[in-house]
Order: sequence, then structure tokens, then C-alpha cells
Amino acid sequence: MYRISGVRRPYDWGSHDAIPWLMGEQVTDEPVAELWFGVHPTGPAGLPEHDEHDNLKTLIESDPVGTLGEDVKSRFGDTLPFLMKLIAPAKPLSLQVHPNLTQAREGFKREEAAGIALDDPTRNYRDPNHKPELVIALTRLEAMCGFRAPRRAIELLEGLDVPLAERLVKVLRDDPTSAGMKRAFALLISGPRRATPEDVKAIAEACAHRLATSTSPSPRADTIVGMLHDEHPGDPGVVAALLLNPVTLRGGETLFVSAGTVHAYLSGLAVEVMASSDNVLRAGLTSKHVDIDEMLQCVDFVAAPPIRLAPELFGSATEVFYAPVDDFELNVTRLRETHGRQPVRGLGPRVILCVDGKITLWNAADERVQLRCGQAVFVPAGDGAIEAKGSGTLVQVDVP
Repeated sequence: MYRISGVRRPYDWGSHDAIPWLMGEQVTDEPVAELWFGVHPTGPAGLPEHDEHDNLKTLIESDPVGTLGEDVKSRFGDTLPFLMKLIAPAKPLSLQVHPNLTQAREGFKREEAAGIALDDPTRNYRDPNHKPELVIALTRLEAMCGFRAPRRAIELLEGLDVPLAERLVKVLRDDPTSAGMKRAFALLISGPRRATPEDVKAIAEACAHRLATSTSPSPRADTIVGMLHDEHPGDPGVVAALLLNPVTLRGGETLFVSAGTVHAYLSGLAVEVMASSDNVLRAGLTSKHVDIDEMLQCVDFVAAPPIRLAPELFGSATEVFYAPVDDFELNVTRLRETHGRQPVRGLGPRVILCVDGKITLWNAADERVQLRCGQAVFVPAGDGAIEAKGSGTLVQVDVP
């Protein structure tokens, strides 16, 4: 087992205190939006106790079979196929979508041929991989995810008495299908009839009026519109809150975001696991690069409720969340001192993060490492089965 240190991302939407609080560290003036535990080339995890390797990426590349196992190596090559993160939005993230595998490969190849540097802020595809993701809330987590049914979007837009809302209602009434939703969303964020700052302000004011007069058909949606407009005044992405599903997760609940699903996290603290990728296509609500045309090429406009995964229980301590992808699965193990040494389900390469309490891990060779809240280890495939003892909660990501 190798103790690993996460790579901090100080994005401006991040909380100053949520991740430091979890890790028992001092709060600073710099936000800590994300903490990465993986091998992505733009931020491989460190190995603070192993000077012979630069980071987790070079450790795995030095012995792919021993660290990954034959099966994972044969399927994914000489790399860890997932990336685990702590994520702590204090302000809304960008309105975004992730590409599927074909789109990512083609986009990466295209931008490589164009000579766009990987660290160029205008780059869309920083790797040739898809990015399905699964988030498990550690605190209350607010988000938007996937499109509403067109008829429900019409209900929210009707009665606002704003020209932009009337235009969107007409599009959706003329074609209440995914094709109609595509036209409405494109009308909102792109082209010559794209929503102006004045249009967006009028929508936000109308939503605020509905809230103040207790006439809102969806107080949550109208509240999100107001919050987004406070952070990004005039951005057409503000109005997208009326087209998307609002999501509230309590601690321990999960949300799966497939490729092509428009989403934005709004606030909270969570563990996020995804295929090892940093490909994000943005449509607004951000100071980062926006490429609306490319984003629209990758969006799935079919109305669907947010995907909340139900766990399968193993023994008395472990829940397993099976995502519909080959790159990762997520386990949560909750321990008490009275449990004694308990097996932590899973084989192959794993990252284990302690999110509560203090827990000791043992591998098959009876080597051990103690984790406190916020600390993580990488477990090579060759370490075999893991046991744990203590009082707290572990989140483990492995490969199915």
C-alpha cells in the first residue's frame, strides 16, 4: 500500500474551508475546489513516503502488471482508468457536458493536429478519454442534471410574461420532443437570437416575483435562477435552470452523470469518481473557455430523471455502487471499533480515502497503514485482499 497526497485545484468556485476542514488543516485565503487522487497527466497524486518514484503515475508505469494486474492492464493499458476527487463547490460550477469515448478521441486528435498545447486555456480535449462520473455526497449537495420533460419546462416558463420565455415556450409547444428541447436550448445560448443580458435579467426578475408572491410552480428552480443570476448576471446559462432537473443529495446519496448529460454542481462537499479524464465542454456560468458549438455536438437532449444509484449491501459494513461503465465502481465501508477487522470488498488496483474517523488497513501480507480523515492510499493489485479496523468511513474506488 502506498500513501498518496492529493493534488489541489484552487478554482474560483471552490470553498475555502470545506476540504481543509475535512482534512483537519488550517483554512487559507486560497479556495480548495478539488483534491485529485489519480494519475491524470495534469495532476498525478504524490507519493510523500516513497522518494524513488516521482508520483503515482510513474509508480504504475514502472510496474504495470504488479500495480494494475493483468486484467486491468489488458483492458486499459499502463494506466489507472479512474480518477477520484474531493469536490467542494461554494459557488456554481460551469454549465457543462462531457464527451463520449468516440467524441473524446476525435476531438483530442483534432486539437493535437492543430498544435494546441495541453495547457492552452482554449483547449477542449485534454486527453482522448470519455468522462462518465459518479458523485457521492458527504454533505448536502445541490446540482442541476439532465433535461426536464418539455411539458414541465413549458409549465415553468409560462406566465413569466417575458419575451424570451414566450419564444422558448413556442419552440417547445411546436415540438415537445428532444428535438424541440435541442432547438430551445440552442436558441437560448447560441446564434443571432441568443439571450441577451437584458433577456436574462427579465427572466430572473420574473422568477423572483413569483417567489415573493408564492405563485411559483417550482420554488427550487426559481431560487436557482436567482442564485445563478447573482453569480453570473446576464449569462444565458441562468435561464437553463428552468430547462434542467434540480437535484438535492443528502450525505451518502449518489448521482451518476453519463456522457452527454448537461449538468452543474451548485454547492456542497462530495467524493467524485470518473474515468481518468479532464475533458469538459462548457456553455456558460464560468470565466473559463466556452465553446458552445462543440458543447452542443455532445449533448443528449432526451428528457430523463437524474440517475441515483442504489447500493448493494455486502456484509454489515460495505455498500457497493455499480456505475454502468467499465472504468470504476465505488464502495463505502462504515466501521465501528466493535466490528473488529473487517474485509474491504474489492480486488485489483484501488484508491481508498478516509472521509470520517481513523481507520487502520491491512493487506494480504499483513502490512498496515493508518488513515485519518482526508488521507488516502493506493492499493496495488498485487497487495491482494484488504481488511480494515477502526471507527469511521472509507470510500474506495476500484475497477469492476
